[in-house]
Amino acid sequence: MKKLIRLSIIALLFTACNTSNERADAYGNFEAIETVVSSEVNGKILELNISEGQNLKKGDVIGLIDTIQLSLKKQQVIAQKKAVSTKTNSILSQIDVIKEQKKKIVFEKERITNLLKDEAATQKQLDDINSQIDVFDKQIKSIEVQNSTVFNELKAMEKQIEQIDDQINRSVLKSPVTGTVLEKYAEQYELAIMGKPIYKIANLSKLELRVYISGSQLNKIKLRQKVNVLIDENAEENKKLKGEITWISEQSEFTPKIIQTKEERVNLVYAVKISVKNDGSLKIGMPGEVLFNAEK
Repeated sequence: MKKLIRLSIIALLFTACNTSNERADAYGNFEAIETVVSSEVNGKILELNISEGQNLKKGDVIGLIDTIQLSLKKQQVIAQKKAVSTKTNSILSQIDVIKEQKKKIVFEKERITNLLKDEAATQKQLDDINSQIDVFDKQIKSIEVQNSTVFNELKAMEKQIEQIDDQINRSVLKSPVTGTVLEKYAEQYELAIMGKPIYKIANLSKLELRVYISGSQLNKIKLRQKVNVLIDENAEENKKLKGEITWISEQSEFTPKIIQTKEERVNLVYAVKISVKNDGSLKIGMPGEVLFNAEK
């Protein structure tokens, strides 16, 4: 009988210890900002030096798309620009010739004007010279209009060359962010199409634990608050990590379906993001728990 009583006491103590373990304040899953990198030009992928799990830094060159057609197009536009530039030189030469002719007529006008004062020339002679000067001015203006059209054509060609250079630069595949390659969607020698995904990358040095809390818990948290984050270390123990609250939703929503019980799913909750430094043990989609009191 005494043995039975001792066993009952031990069982009660064990139960008391288990019930003293405090439940987490919120539950959720880890996520990261994932960037899907797509091709910005069309062409064959000549090089693609990435693999899933590879770490990249922002600006790292990881591949090259064929630029032969772009280079040929650039050479064609440069040749056209050179031909148009020759027209411009010819037009400018015509203007110089007419200005030289006008200069002589202007000199003659001054001479006739002086003779007219001495009554050694007629008014008709002066009028004829003025008419010639007007003709030269109109010719110069007409040629300048032609030159303006050619100049605009040259300017348009320069913009075409800049666009081609931009496309050539975009043919060099570079990592837009620092992170780890999560998925690879293309292979070397495949055809790249503008907008077609090539790979997915995310910065895994810090992950965010998205959890949902009730309205009664809002007064317990604030931005930049330090919290404890728990993840499963094994079947029986948890691993504790430090976290910081970086975002609290201003609008309530129904608990998402990832919450297990139907009773909890119908409640209005607020989403919260907690930034956690990744020591290598955190993975995207991994479940986690949070204790808002970091001293617990």
